[in-house]
Amino acid sequence: MLKVRTGDLVQVITGADRGKQGRVIALDAQRRRVRVEGVRMQKRHLRPGRRGARQGGIVEQEGYIDVSNVMLVHAGDNKPSRVRIEEQDGQRVRVFARGGDTVPDPAR
Repeated sequence: MLKVRTGDLVQVITGADRGKQGRVIALDAQRRRVRVEGVRMQKRHLRPGRRGARQGGIVEQEGYIDVSNVMLVHAGDNKPSRVRIEEQDGQRVRVFARGGDTVPDPAR
C-alpha cells in the first residue's frame, strides 16, 4: 500500500525539482510512481488530429517520478513529514510522524 494518494500535497525531496510542492494528479501503484503538478515538465510534439478539437503543436505535461522522491507536507507547519499507518477504531489511517496528526483525506 502506498502512503501517497491522488490529491495529496507533496514536496519533492531529491532531483532537479527538489523543494517544489504540488498536488499529486496521477498515481501508478504498480510501478510506484506519481505525477505531481508542475514537477518534471516534459514537452510532447503532437500532430493535428482529424477532429477539430485536437490541434497540433507542442504540449507541456508533467512526467512521473518515483514515490520515494516525494514526502507528504504537514499542513500545520508546511514542512515535509514521513507518514505511518496506524489502526484507529478498526480503520487504517495515515498519521504524520511529526506531531502524530492524521493525514486529511484529499478532496476528490
